[in-house]
Amino acid sequence: MKLTFLGTGTSTGVPTVGCSCPVCASEDPRDHRTRPSLKLDFDGRTILIDTAPDFRAQALRERIERVDAILFTHAHADHVLGLDDVRPYYFRQNQPIPIYADDRTMDTLERIFQYIFDGKYPYGGILRVEPHRIPGPVELWGVVFTPLPVLHGNLPILGFRFGSVAYVTDFSELPESTLALMEGLDTLILSALRPKPHPAHSTVAHSLSVVERLKPRRAFFTHIAHEISHQATEAELPPNVRIAYDGLALEWD
Repeated sequence: MKLTFLGTGTSTGVPTVGCSCPVCASEDPRDHRTRPSLKLDFDGRTILIDTAPDFRAQALRERIERVDAILFTHAHADHVLGLDDVRPYYFRQNQPIPIYADDRTMDTLERIFQYIFDGKYPYGGILRVEPHRIPGPVELWGVVFTPLPVLHGNLPILGFRFGSVAYVTDFSELPESTLALMEGLDTLILSALRPKPHPAHSTVAHSLSVVERLKPRRAFFTHIAHEISHQATEAELPPNVRIAYDGLALEWD
């Protein structure tokens, strides 16, 4: 399996529009962060977790040739507004693309992208999807994706565990029942927005405390704001914790 970080930024991206802070003005390409999403490749299949508004640029950058399924963590704009840019894959593959989400997220997707879901769009040329509401684990071509319920402020959203890897973005709190589902990880991917507290996002210190509790072999921080410099922040982290960046790829058996 190969995992690629398509985007590692927060909802505004980095550089942030109108900002000239040191990180937004940085020439380090690792400080240039598009909105958050993930790509998984295995056995000739490609699965996305979320479709950020920057998905088209991400797909061109990574030369994505197909999309076989999409899992959604939640329906905030920075995680879903790229869905329409999946259209070329539907045209090429000539079959609806399966999408998986909880009830709250699917209801919002159906409202935002009504023309995709209601079957009444009269002009043609639209994406077709095959919606699946997920109350529990989903198996896709032999890989089981276990939903990880977390809190994003007061909003219940999902992370996902697949094998010995867990991906949890936009969280502020991890319930004990979810932590129990995250034992024995090889790779943990967590959001770590910034050093300063935020009501709906984890800080670097909070995410480090989660890493210390779960003790994965390695951890990567994502969903990062412009308060975090890649080089300076990574230098202060434990050796097994790294700052993810757009285009970073991880591979394992």
